[in-house]
Amino acid sequence: MDAFYASVELLRYPQLKGLPVVIGGGRRSVDEAIRHVPEGGTLADIPVEAFPRLRDYVGRGVITTATYPARQFGVGSAMGLMKAAKLCPQAIILPVDFEEIRKYSRTFKQVIREVAPLMEDRGVDEVYIDFTDVPGGQRDGGRSLARLIQKAILDATGLTCSIGVAPNKLIAKMASEFNKPNGISVVYEDDLQTRIWPLPCRKVNGIGPKADEKLKRFGIETVGQLAARERDWLIQNFGKSTGAWMHEVAWGRDNRPVVTESEPVSMSRETTFDRDLHAVRDRAELGAIFTHLCEKVAEDLQRKGYVGKTIGIKLRYDDFKIATRDQTIERHTADGKTIRQVGGLCLKRVPLERPLRLLGVRVGALAKAGSPEATAPAVVGPASRASAEAASATASLF
Repeated sequence: MDAFYASVELLRYPQLKGLPVVIGGGRRSVDEAIRHVPEGGTLADIPVEAFPRLRDYVGRGVITTATYPARQFGVGSAMGLMKAAKLCPQAIILPVDFEEIRKYSRTFKQVIREVAPLMEDRGVDEVYIDFTDVPGGQRDGGRSLARLIQKAILDATGLTCSIGVAPNKLIAKMASEFNKPNGISVVYEDDLQTRIWPLPCRKVNGIGPKADEKLKRFGIETVGQLAARERDWLIQNFGKSTGAWMHEVAWGRDNRPVVTESEPVSMSRETTFDRDLHAVRDRAELGAIFTHLCEKVAEDLQRKGYVGKTIGIKLRYDDFKIATRDQTIERHTADGKTIRQVGGLCLKRVPLERPLRLLGVRVGALAKAGSPEATAPAVVGPASRASAEAASATASLF
């Protein structure tokens, strides 16, 4: 989907179309801008001057997405809002409305399934689709079906998307970025050298900043330069698994199927604070945030029908170092109070002298609620009893 979070907001505020807009820095359930609705008017009647500007933002939030006019200033996803404010101070900033985002996400995915049922969900705004056996899927290299999907999504949601069509998931993902927004790019096997090899290595899904930096130190900046290196050389310098994988992707090889169903490994929630918080001085505030995160993870589990046994916490200190701890309990749970109690035990095992930038809660070892795995009786030995007794006590440090 094209600038998905921002595009959803532009449906609500059409007066912002064509303007630089960034989404991020927080979340909301009720839009504060509603207070500026003229009497007898609608959200579309709110004057542009009433919206907050990026130059006035103070905090540590990051950008979820930005409209294409904002991207022209170098603003992009995952960038700190304070940094973005220096690049595009005049941009309008809006927090995330997750309920609205989820609604549109469900809608566009249902539209796709009605046309091409073999769909792999890759998050709120992205999917893979297998065209192979869809009637007409091979016509015009897949372009005809891609156009049909684009139109169906636009008709149902008012939103645009960009589609990459290719022999495999690796190249299709890269191709989807070629012609944004509202574009279709078809890449054939014979196009590897002309269309894929000139791209920067960073365009390969799976090559992150650190790997890219290391490649550049070896003088490798493009996918073609990566393909020119021997497989054994890549293994020697990047390890057996990563080196072999790099060789395969540089040659456009990817045999992964489109997976229509997959079970989540864990669910988590985390938040970065607007200012550093200390476990002693800011105990009440941290406690409220911790409780909220545990409750939201519990809601996520219950909504999606899962329970978990391993509960963990994540801290990022003011020096950016990260600490994680987890504990496995005897029975699967999706209960917010239990998650908080066990998470509190984990907090007892980390140093809390330094101020904190981030706090997160995670539940892993998931099973479907009501499944034999989730309902199996716990085998409680002496150690398990001690763990259960500890979990039932007040455990949190804040």
